[in-house]
Amino acid sequence: MTTPFGRLSDDDLATCVHCGLCLDACPTFRVTGLETESPRGRIYLMTQWKRGTMAFDEEQVEHIDLCLGCRTCEGVCPSGVPYGRIIEAGRADVEDLRRASLKRGTSRLALRQLVGHPGRLRAAGAATRLAQKLGLTSIARSGRMLPRLREEFRRPAGDVAPAIGAQKHRVAFLVGCVMPILYPQSHDAAIRLLQLAGCEVWFPPAERCCGALFAHNGDLAGASALRKANMKTYRAGDFEALVVDSAGCGAHLKDFYPELKGRVKDLTEWLAEIGLPSPARDMKLRVTYQDACHLAHAQRIKKQPRDLIRSMPGVDWVEMRHADICCGAAGLYSTLEPDMSSRILQEKLDDLLATNADVVAVANPGCQMQLESGLRARGSRMKVEHVSELLARAY
Repeated sequence: MTTPFGRLSDDDLATCVHCGLCLDACPTFRVTGLETESPRGRIYLMTQWKRGTMAFDEEQVEHIDLCLGCRTCEGVCPSGVPYGRIIEAGRADVEDLRRASLKRGTSRLALRQLVGHPGRLRAAGAATRLAQKLGLTSIARSGRMLPRLREEFRRPAGDVAPAIGAQKHRVAFLVGCVMPILYPQSHDAAIRLLQLAGCEVWFPPAERCCGALFAHNGDLAGASALRKANMKTYRAGDFEALVVDSAGCGAHLKDFYPELKGRVKDLTEWLAEIGLPSPARDMKLRVTYQDACHLAHAQRIKKQPRDLIRSMPGVDWVEMRHADICCGAAGLYSTLEPDMSSRILQEKLDDLLATNADVVAVANPGCQMQLESGLRARGSRMKVEHVSELLARAY
């Protein structure tokens, strides 16, 4: 029998000294002002459950559910608390003890039976495109949030895209699970930029979901199974870097794929490292940037995307207030916790609209969908584009 809260590490929990410096960085604390909706409050709760000094209470689990897992607290913590690891372990432990619910059960079933299987996911994407054409997706909130789906991303023949000009590097590219369905144009632009930078791009043929969505939702066993399957594919390849254009995936790969240590690179990180050719076009755009939580806080990458955007000719750069505070997307969070997600989004939209930007650049599909949906609801014509799409405009 599994030991209650056996996944949570006493050493990890003990690193929190309850100083409170994380409070104003935490999106849920910012909108509620409640200690129980802060990182230290959640750590205290999980610590007491693990020690047995507080009885496990189903009502208290809501505070764990309402955590976005954005890891903004890690960026300001002076003690180096590994909060991302703590919340993922805590959620997995909670799932062992809590009562079954339709909402949680459906999300786990969707992950295990759909997201983890590329063929099924492609079929679901095709069905969703048809439903959009028939106007059926407007019935549910989650359907209304979806972008207008295009034809899904297609790998090139032979699973290799050649460099444009002299080949300088050979990289692997993470196609991922939902991104080729929701935002194939982001992948297309990212690959074009890599080719322009002299990269031959290899697409691992048997690759599946990296496991990030599973881990964020407490399914550590499901995430582990996907990691094992993917590593068989990666071991068969020869590449300098595995380039990722989805921040949440990149963070998971860096944290949980030890055999790839040092070789997982966010797209902006890699392009800043190897350089792009001189742009050919003046963009004439006012641009701001929304930090993806798992890029800014988990991977500590903030400078590279900003430098790349500002280097494009004709960009009128404006820094957004609170750019590194979560927008409320957080993987499945906007579907599972829509009320809190919406409350967090409203502050983000206020900050975003104050920039009067033409385009807000992002580095994660969840952020892109959340901001697009919010801006539509506000009647704004501001565009949301992946950093790759924005940069590709200059070529």
